[in-house]
Amino acid sequence: MRRLKQIALVLGVLFVAIQLVPYGRGHDNPAVVQGPTWDSPETEALARRACFDCHSNETTWPWYSHVAPVSWLVQHDVEDGRKHLNFSRFDQPQKHAHEAGEEVEEGEMPMKIYLVTHPEARLTDAETAALVAGLNKTLGKKKQKGQQAAAGSAPAAAGGGDSDHAHDEGAGHTHD
Repeated sequence: MRRLKQIALVLGVLFVAIQLVPYGRGHDNPAVVQGPTWDSPETEALARRACFDCHSNETTWPWYSHVAPVSWLVQHDVEDGRKHLNFSRFDQPQKHAHEAGEEVEEGEMPMKIYLVTHPEARLTDAETAALVAGLNKTLGKKKQKGQQAAAGSAPAAAGGGDSDHAHDEGAGHTHD
């Protein structure tokens, strides 16, 4: 019993100590500069519901995003999401925007770990199909070998066709 109390005390001290690590609390939402020209209000509503917490400057930061070590994962996922596609910064090239429909269609997005705590982001099959079609119309479609990207938004918004799209596998991402 004494050993159990010692372990609990050590774990408690470690938990308090990791709260002092400064990473994971920078919960800023920079200004929304320019969004894409959506193909329909339905596509925008579905994207807001399933994508915007990580892929926009309109993140809703839940209570657990302030408690380490979970805050570290949440902060990392938002930073990574915004880096690859930021619906709030279509004034800048969005190099991977044309991959969004495919990632939703393949079940890579929204990430499964996100859906555990955000059930509102779960889409029915019909909603998923509508979001995929809408994202492809709004953002363009990923190039297939030997093809050009399907027309979507402006070339700067749809981005180039480089294949350097790699999310950090260490954070539970599986989309490449």
